[in-house]
Amino acid sequence: MTESVLTAPPVASTADLLQRLGEIQQALPPGDGLAYFNHMYALVTAAVAHNLESSAFADPTWMTALDVVFGNLYLDAVRSSVEAPGQVPRAWAALFERRADTRLAPLQLALAGMNAHINRDLPLAIVRTCTQLGTAPDAGSHHADFERVNAVLATVEPTIRQSVEDMLLADADRLFPGLQDVVANFNLVKARETAWGQSIALWRLQQVAPGEVPVFMDALDHLTGLAGRGLLVPLRR
Repeated sequence: MTESVLTAPPVASTADLLQRLGEIQQALPPGDGLAYFNHMYALVTAAVAHNLESSAFADPTWMTALDVVFGNLYLDAVRSSVEAPGQVPRAWAALFERRADTRLAPLQLALAGMNAHINRDLPLAIVRTCTQLGTAPDAGSHHADFERVNAVLATVEPTIRQSVEDMLLADADRLFPGLQDVVANFNLVKARETAWGQSIALWRLQQVAPGEVPVFMDALDHLTGLAGRGLLVPLRR
């Protein structure tokens, strides 16, 4: 059952994405490091989906498409971790390689997933969504809608914070010296701002020198992977 969920095909809607995230959560064993990120991502996705339904965005069609493309990049990484581990993006490799390391705090593992998904996947998702819909990142209300997600994240932050505290309370040994330093070094809003800038650069490169896009993405993947490994330095010996 677990493997079939992890290797299932891409989803086609936000509802499908939320269902898949729930299925993955149920399939992962207790203490699996991937589950910490998956749970956090499901909370954020549910909050964004609620706002899509309430017309909080100027262009819900673009935002919905972005949500699905973005989610499928995570699902692609999960699928590759089972079917072709050597093809897992370097941005994600650290989390998949260290997901069973009990010296790591749950929050470290969740943030490593956020790092990979935002710093590597989000710029790519923005460009793919714009290409799919025949628009551009700087067209219309795209950037304004993108920034509105920050307000959505603010509303769900207390829930995420409580969830993280529950993760820590569930751990038999909750002493993780230096954990606050790790948290301080990762800022979700700033990471999203950087991802938007990277999407603009990637979009322009795709227009003027498409042959250089793989080079750009390889470098971005590599740098994001290094950051992920920095987040996953064991805090408990």
